[in-house]
Amino acid sequence: MVERQNKIYLTGFMGSGKSTLAPLLANVLGYTVLDLDAEIERLNNMTISEMFRIHGESYFREKEHTILLQTKQEENIIVALGGGTITIGDNLDIIKSSGLLVYLKTTPEVILRRVKRKETRPMLHDEKGIVLTDDALRERIRALLAKREPFYSQADITIEVGDVAIAFTVDRIIKSIRKHIDE
Repeated sequence: MVERQNKIYLTGFMGSGKSTLAPLLANVLGYTVLDLDAEIERLNNMTISEMFRIHGESYFREKEHTILLQTKQEENIIVALGGGTITIGDNLDIIKSSGLLVYLKTTPEVILRRVKRKETRPMLHDEKGIVLTDDALRERIRALLAKREPFYSQADITIEVGDVAIAFTVDRIIKSIRKHIDE
């Protein structure tokens, strides 16, 4: 049987640091790492933006779910989830039954600062493909955060992340994971 503490899933909004922190945590713990979005892009040979544009969100979510199911069989792995992964279908149940879920919580302002530089992300554009203004993007972030918070709040561990050194955040996450395992 695969034990829950041998699989750690990172969740949080786009720009919360999942893809940055996952390999650092994996290195400290001696785990492998899987970035769900990057794996979907690799397997489909296209960016997520292209996938959304060509095939639609439901196609992307189907691919995401398939890879997520495969992680259930893995041990000693850190999985960086997509920002909306846990809000779709039975993904949250799959994650909670097979590993520890860590929510990287941050503010809309920090998210805005981090993501507005990455114009390839689908969320940054309106329905016509035009890049949103900062105010419009901030409002979209707030609305999506409010919608997703009930899912994020079901995490086993919540870590406030923001404008602090990455090493400090890694240390806090490792300590929280170890404390959770010891309980």
